Amino acid sequence: MPPKSLHPDTLAIHRGRAVDKSTGAVTAPIHMSSTFERDADGDYPRGFSYSRQANPTRHSLEQCLAALEKGSEAVCFASGSAATMAVLQLLQPGQHVLITRDAYHGTRHQLKTLFAHWGISHDLVDTTQVAAVEKAIRPETRLLWIETPSNPLLGISDLAALARLGQRHGLITVCDNTLATPVFQNPLDAGIDLVVHSTTKYLGGHSDLLGGVVIHGPDFSQAEQLREIQASGGAVPAPFDCWLLLRSLSSLGVRVRAQAASAADLARRLAAHPAVSAVFHPALPEHPGHELAKQQSVPDCGLLSFTVHGDRQAALDVVAGTRLFTRATSLGGVESLIEHRASIEGKDSPTPGNLIRLSIGLEHIDDLWQDLTEALEVISQP
Repeated sequence: MPPKSLHPDTLAIHRGRAVDKSTGAVTAPIHMSSTFERDADGDYPRGFSYSRQANPTRHSLEQCLAALEKGSEAVCFASGSAATMAVLQLLQPGQHVLITRDAYHGTRHQLKTLFAHWGISHDLVDTTQVAAVEKAIRPETRLLWIETPSNPLLGISDLAALARLGQRHGLITVCDNTLATPVFQNPLDAGIDLVVHSTTKYLGGHSDLLGGVVIHGPDFSQAEQLREIQASGGAVPAPFDCWLLLRSLSSLGVRVRAQAASAADLARRLAAHPAVSAVFHPALPEHPGHELAKQQSVPDCGLLSFTVHGDRQAALDVVAGTRLFTRATSLGGVESLIEHRASIEGKDSPTPGNLIRLSIGLEHIDDLWQDLTEALEVISQP
């Protein structure tokens, strides 16, 4: 059966992996070598010369990730931030970027600091409003960076409409698909040019590795440049991290569906809690992007945010009051995390000061709910 006809859950287990012919091992070996033997004539007939340029374990991982996102090639990096840097390095000085207003703060920080020195400007825009995006396009605009669902407000952007807009204006369109994962959303199918993941998050799923990936379709004109940035820049993941990620991808579907189901249930419970003023999760019918999320994917996500009645300190008190949720920065792992997001993002954060972000793991939902309700008791009811 051709690989593209297989279900993503099957591809995650089999694509890029095969039984080791020399030993019969079902689990693929880790190729830790930094360099590879050449033949007497100087050629590398086995396709590998130096691990910065290519490594067998990384090659297997890239095959699997490309298949999951229905792309032609995946280019792996040492972190999600390194993957983002690689995409932005496709730009030239004087060019302009539009980016989702509440996109991951690390991406916004790169544009504000590192790439500003390269003469690349940017504007934050509400990508849930296609007309607002089109209005913000300048003659020098070259790239549209979309994050959907966005982090931390879980905004939903119309990928197909934004892809068409990008094509009309000659823009590179990029979707950060970290929150949705390829289980729920395939941006390349909607016409988006590039998909980016922090593989540290849901794809890794166990809070034990760092990684990032950029995936493109067959028509992406700067594919060779992207691979050159990987090979010459050298920000590649170690073979062991690639092996860990391959291991984790095998359980991706069952993990993220369970996490998303628990997050949606907790979102509904929080929406009815008297200490909570608003809940942000696309599974809620009152979410402004609920219907669009149903159309272009599944309105599921293992991340949710909510605001409490009160100020910044009230939110900090709730975060400090949990026992089962771990106070930590990240998302997508099997353990549930809680975070006062504005204090992490810094003084220029657009995130409300009374907002709390939750990454839901695989604990039993009743235990998570009890932990939250006990922590919310610190807030005086309105």
